[in-house]
Amino acid sequence: MNQIAVLAMALAAGLLLGAFFFGGLWWTVTRGLASPQPAMWFFVSMILRMGVLLAGFIRVGGDDWRRWLACLLGAVLARVVVKRLTCPAIVPPGIPGARHAA
Repeated sequence: MNQIAVLAMALAAGLLLGAFFFGGLWWTVTRGLASPQPAMWFFVSMILRMGVLLAGFIRVGGDDWRRWLACLLGAVLARVVVKRLTCPAIVPPGIPGARHAA
């Protein structure tokens, strides 16, 4: 297969793995804070998310550092996307349309 296609698939796999990891983190925080046993939520979630992420990286990366790097880049991009989707914009009072404090 073409090397560019392989790297693109590794990037896509990294995006999916990162979305699972950081989306799962967001879901855990929202559920865990309202739970009577938050430590259990956070511990089990961490083990599950880390296991899936590492297994996916090992499966996708194999023995090629470029696939590892593409997968890592996809996971980092997924972090940015999940953060933008889950964090509300902070608008200072009296400044319509402003997205950050001065």
